[in-house]
Amino acid sequence: MAFITITGYPCSGKTRRAEQLRAHLEARLQDPAYEGPKLKVVVVSDDTLNIPRTVYSDGRAEKPARAALFTAVQRQMGQDTILIVDSLNYIKGFRYQMYCAAREHKLRVCTVFVVATQDQCKEWNAAREDGRAYAPATLDNLLMRYEEPSSMVRWDSPLFTVAWTDEDVPIDDIWKAVTEGNVKPPNAGTQAVPKAPTDALRTLEHTTTTMVAAIMAEQAASGGGLGGTVTLPLSATLRPRVRLPARSVTLSELQRLKRQFVTVHKKAITLGTTEKGAVDWSEESVADKFALYIEGNLKP
Repeated sequence: MAFITITGYPCSGKTRRAEQLRAHLEARLQDPAYEGPKLKVVVVSDDTLNIPRTVYSDGRAEKPARAALFTAVQRQMGQDTILIVDSLNYIKGFRYQMYCAAREHKLRVCTVFVVATQDQCKEWNAAREDGRAYAPATLDNLLMRYEEPSSMVRWDSPLFTVAWTDEDVPIDDIWKAVTEGNVKPPNAGTQAVPKAPTDALRTLEHTTTTMVAAIMAEQAASGGGLGGTVTLPLSATLRPRVRLPARSVTLSELQRLKRQFVTVHKKAITLGTTEKGAVDWSEESVADKFALYIEGNLKP
């Protein structure tokens, strides 16, 4: 249904905002006036995954921790869920990765940027007594490496900024984004490419060669140019129809068209195709496509 990314400096109050957001969303979903689909609100965070703050002190430990977070996010994505990701999310490349996953699931997306000054974050971190504080050197490093979100890029928009002085999150705007916002189609670069069957190349070559031979045989049997629509008896079940010009068609013309047709479609077979839906590589489909190709490319 929707995917909400919480981002901001470490110790800027992201978890507090995530809990405010969860409470507001659950209250609106349970409101008798709400008439939309039945949804649940899920929060995924470092704490829910038991990821300690110490992993951010070591790049070798941080990478698998971020992978675990991404896996948990993908597992929770669904049309019946409003998913909130409460983590640092300080790398724009990681935010883009999650954005692409959300598009794969056809979810609405938005980003909540929790803003606080660096001095305020350091003060709050020093005051923590729950064992979740960052080491001072780690905190300084994360503050320096933080990549701010921008409303100008698609993976961070729509972007809602919440300052540390704000009492609450802009729930009206966020609610509208997650319930009425645009659902963007999956990114073509992340979609699986449909593959042709293993015998597609043989079918392509055999069917086109047989059609060229059948056209020449029908033309020879008629004693000259056929003209009009001709039925080619390739087999007992395969009888494609092709419209030919009112003149004699030479073998070299048909072979040239066959080579062009096979070359184009061979590339689609070997590299895959991005056409929507399954591609039919049966003899009937190849024969019909080649017949249309002949009709469109033979000179009158």
